Amino acid sequence: MSGGETGATDGTEENGAAAVDGNGNGNGERTAVPEPRDQEQEHGSPEPEPAPDRVPVLRRLLRSRTARAVTAAGLVGALLGAGAVAWRTDALPSAGPAPCWDSLSDATVSDLFGDRRTEVEEQSLQTDPRDGKSSYGQCRVTSYTNDWARRQMTVRVHRLDGLEGTDAHEWPREYLAAGLVSLGDGLPGMTSSTRAWLALPQSCTGRDTFTGPTVVDVAMGRAGLEVSSEIDQRDRAALTRAVVEATNGVIREFGCSGAYRAPHDLPSLVAQRDTQADAFCGIKGLTLPPAYRKSLVRTRVGGDGGPARICEAGGRLAPKLRMTTVTDAALTEIFSRDVLWAGLSVKGAKGYGRFDGARALYRAPCRTGPVVFMVEQLEPVADGDFGLTRALLPGYVAAEAERIGCGPLKVTLPGA
Repeated sequence: MSGGETGATDGTEENGAAAVDGNGNGNGERTAVPEPRDQEQEHGSPEPEPAPDRVPVLRRLLRSRTARAVTAAGLVGALLGAGAVAWRTDALPSAGPAPCWDSLSDATVSDLFGDRRTEVEEQSLQTDPRDGKSSYGQCRVTSYTNDWARRQMTVRVHRLDGLEGTDAHEWPREYLAAGLVSLGDGLPGMTSSTRAWLALPQSCTGRDTFTGPTVVDVAMGRAGLEVSSEIDQRDRAALTRAVVEATNGVIREFGCSGAYRAPHDLPSLVAQRDTQADAFCGIKGLTLPPAYRKSLVRTRVGGDGGPARICEAGGRLAPKLRMTTVTDAALTEIFSRDVLWAGLSVKGAKGYGRFDGARALYRAPCRTGPVVFMVEQLEPVADGDFGLTRALLPGYVAAEAERIGCGPLKVTLPGA
C-alpha cells in the first residue's frame, strides 16, 4: 500500500496498539490509543462524523442508528441461539451501510471481490450468551457470479482464551503461521493473502488473567493457499485494509474512540529458502542435528519484528516442523494452560514449561515481558522419528533467548 493512502502512528501500550483519533483531520497528528467514551457518549450522544472525503453523504446519514432503523424493512433477519443473537442479511446498494458493522470501504470490497454481486451476513456484536465473554460475533461477505458463490471472507470478533486452552492449537495454526508477516507501524497483528488478525486496544476491551487479547481476525479461502506473487501481493494488501477497517468498526461498536491507521508498507511475501543447518531458521547458534537434515531441506520464516516469529521447515510442500517465539505479552497468555499442565515438566532456572512428545512450550520472563518458545513436530521425519521436538527445544530456547536479548536461558527436558 502506498504511503499516500494511509498514515502510521507510533503510540504503544501493552499489546503494541497504535491508534489515531477518530476525529482526525488527516494531517498525520498522533494521538493515544482508543479509549472508552465518556458517560455522556455512552448514553446516546451522537458519534463523531467520519472525514467527509471518505464517505458519501448518504452513507454518513445511514451510519446513525435511527437511520438504520428506517432501512430495516429491506433487511432479512433471524434470531439464532439461546441469547437471541441477531443477524441480518444485506444485499444493499453502495449507498447503504458498509459491510461488517459499517466498516469496509467500497475500495476494499472491490479489491477483494471485484464487480461481482456480494451478500453480507452480519451478526450484532455482543458477548456470547454461553460464557458471557469469549465471542462477540462475526460477519461474512460472499461474492456471486449468477447463483454460484465465488469468494467468501469471514470476519470474527473474539477474545482469545488461555485458561481453557481452546485457542492454543487451531488458532495459531492459521494465524501464527510462517506465511504471515507483522503489520508493523505499532499495530498488534499479522497478515497474509488468506489470513489476517489485529488485536483491539486493551484500553477499550480490558483483559483478564489467563486470557489473550480480543482480536478481529479475517479469513478468506484456504489457509496458506498461494497462487502467484502478483495475486498474493494484491490479496494481502486488500485483506490488510479489511482487517484494519473492520477493527475500527468494532472499536466504534464497542463505544470506544479513535482508530488504527493501516500500515504504510508491508514486508515482502515470505518465501521458502534452503535450510542452513548451522544457523537453523536463521538463528545464530542453533544447529539442526544431522539425522534430520534430509527431511528438513526448506525453511520459511515469517513475523520478524512483530507479535510472533514463526519458522516452518520441511520439504517444498507441507511443513514438518514449526518453531514459534511469541513476544507479545498479551498473546503469550493463550498458551497458559499448555505451559502449566500439558504433559511433563520442562525445567529451567528462569521459567517453566511442558513437553508432550510432539509439542513443547517454555515461558520465560524477558525485559519486554513474558515470552513463549514453542516447538511442534507436525509430521514424522527421518523414517517415522518423532524425536525432533526433544532434539531441538533446549537449543532453540537458548539461541532464541540470546537473539532477542533474554538470555542466557537453559532448559532441561524430562529424562535428560
